[in-house]
Amino acid sequence: MIRAFGSGEELSAAQLADAPVRYPRPSALDAPLVAPYEKAQGALERLGLETVGALLENHLPRDRREGRTVATLVPGEAATVVVEVRSIRSRSVRRRGMRPLVEATVADETGPMKVAFFNQPWLEQKYRPGTRLVLHGKYKGRNAFTVQSHAPTTDELAGDADVAHYPATEGIDSTQIRELVREHRAHIQDTIEPLPTSTRAQERLPDRAAALDAMHFPDDENQATTARRRLAFDEMLLFELVMLRRKARRQTTSAVPLDGPAELTQRWRDTALPFTPTDDQYKAIQTVFDDMARDRPMQRLLMGEVGSGKTVVALAAMLRAVEHGMQAALMAPTETLADQHFATIQRLLGGESVSAALLTGSTPAARRAQILDRLASGELQLLVGTHALIEEAVAFDRLAVAVVDEQHRFGVDQRRRLDRKAGDSSPGGHRPHMLFLTATPIPRTLALTVYGDLDTTALRELPSGRKPVETHVAGSDRERARAYERIREEVRAGRQAFVVCPLVEESETLQARAATAEYERLRTTELEGFDVVLLHGQMRPRAKQAAMAAFAEGKADVLVATSVIEVGIDVPNASVMLVENAERYGISQLHQLRGRVGRGEHESVCILFGPGDSQRLRALAEHHDGFRLAEIDLQLRGEGEIVGTRQHGAAEFRVARLPEDAALLDRARAHARSALAADPELEAPEHALLALALGRAYGAQALEPIPA
Repeated sequence: MIRAFGSGEELSAAQLADAPVRYPRPSALDAPLVAPYEKAQGALERLGLETVGALLENHLPRDRREGRTVATLVPGEAATVVVEVRSIRSRSVRRRGMRPLVEATVADETGPMKVAFFNQPWLEQKYRPGTRLVLHGKYKGRNAFTVQSHAPTTDELAGDADVAHYPATEGIDSTQIRELVREHRAHIQDTIEPLPTSTRAQERLPDRAAALDAMHFPDDENQATTARRRLAFDEMLLFELVMLRRKARRQTTSAVPLDGPAELTQRWRDTALPFTPTDDQYKAIQTVFDDMARDRPMQRLLMGEVGSGKTVVALAAMLRAVEHGMQAALMAPTETLADQHFATIQRLLGGESVSAALLTGSTPAARRAQILDRLASGELQLLVGTHALIEEAVAFDRLAVAVVDEQHRFGVDQRRRLDRKAGDSSPGGHRPHMLFLTATPIPRTLALTVYGDLDTTALRELPSGRKPVETHVAGSDRERARAYERIREEVRAGRQAFVVCPLVEESETLQARAATAEYERLRTTELEGFDVVLLHGQMRPRAKQAAMAAFAEGKADVLVATSVIEVGIDVPNASVMLVENAERYGISQLHQLRGRVGRGEHESVCILFGPGDSQRLRALAEHHDGFRLAEIDLQLRGEGEIVGTRQHGAAEFRVARLPEDAALLDRARAHARSALAADPELEAPEHALLALALGRAYGAQALEPIPA
């Protein structure tokens, strides 16, 4: 028995378990963060640092700069030093008018040097002799140091110790943020410890307060490493809890089980399909069919190597709905890709009598009205389109299967709106079986964060007849001239070529201008006398269709385009892919562009214009496996820049690093599974603070109950 504090009442173990959880009282971490001056206050707000807790718990050092002593400074080198002011004075200098200048002599235990502060006359009174300062800047030589950032510090003279470097912005620099952290250091002890004691013991993790303190002020490298591991584990555990709860919530909804005879799909595979599927495709189709036979909605991601035949698997899933008297839809992010999907589906259907239509923003009003009528009546069985599919006026009769291509390019809300189309059309409010496609191979480690709430299937095997594309990096004028000669040779031999123009920032308009300029240049210089057509996202739909048709039908020799051709374009006669300024693209994007050639019987080549010493471009030249390239891309760039995940709700880790923390991610996922298996709503006393941390990190929706 345990005696309750402040009373004579004794509590049994059962009563103790049922006792209400007492959450931590308001602490100094919730107090507003006050900057030393007004301009810095606005800067803190821009950084999202409105409370002491936001500063101490969320704004962690980005790296650590090696602290130097005055005696070891090298001319021209950026460095951080901790010094003491010996003397200081202000004066004015004639340079572009009269400018106030504060000059000081500072020193550490190894010697003195001169520093100068422009346009800050108040520093003469603030930094009186004896004041210790942390300075970051560049040593000019001759005992002079140009200051880039500065702040008073209570550090002892630091010598060669490392100094934390924080993300900063105009109005407040890293050095000043560091001193704010030091000012509030004692309040780190108020931080909540969300992990159960058993979890910390199993993983040999320090408590959260100690880890935070060590992240800001480590005694040595080992302590900093241990602290980072603890905080990385917290991040990944909370994220995996969100993913697993989202998946569990989805599994409480119902779907129409598509478990009847496979007469249509079997006949289609045996007689209508113009080729024999690969073993990978057969396995993927069977996995999808098994998923859809259940009364819970499928949530599966199909990752396909470039040219691996994802559309065949998607069409099989859609036909499974049709043979049950239901409807299916495929949503693509661009009109060009939707057009290509529709053309491919029509070709793959062969002689099967299945009604299908294409709906995009460019569909004429009369045709659109006809499609919507046939869709609502159930007469239309398959619908392919863009965002137009999720407009309010689009109503299905019995939507059972929804396919989303390049799903990372859609927002969460857009995917939900397509999901709700089935509930709106189903008497029982059923959800559709969802199949997500991506042509970006993703390493397993990243898939756990980007698609943690989905089941995944990978297509690695290429259809028979697909040949590896010879890839070269061209950096010199001689290599560039040879590349254009190769295009001319291929075209004279009856084949065709792509020329992809440089990625210009993130503006479709600027990219269109660049493509147009390159088109005009090529048709009057290197490719004069050949039939050259232009394709970019800013063209009118009819002009885009005409350009694509001319190239697909062999009436044009060369297609000059932006990366709008990245996915979905299938012209087997094309044998050359030339990419301008290839270093501006990511590895996966270049791999997808390369996949537009090598689809026919001819040997094909991809020429990347860019620096020969680029690691990414060299990787493309050396490797053809998209999954291996994805691993290399992850190592070079980190998980934050792969597949555009940031704007679409994937994990945004402040501390965790992938692939470096892959093993820790597996451990976090295992603990998340274990916790939710025992306590799905995280209501047990040992999980109360974990639930609190989950709500703070991901909002109230992360704690919404999972229906029974």
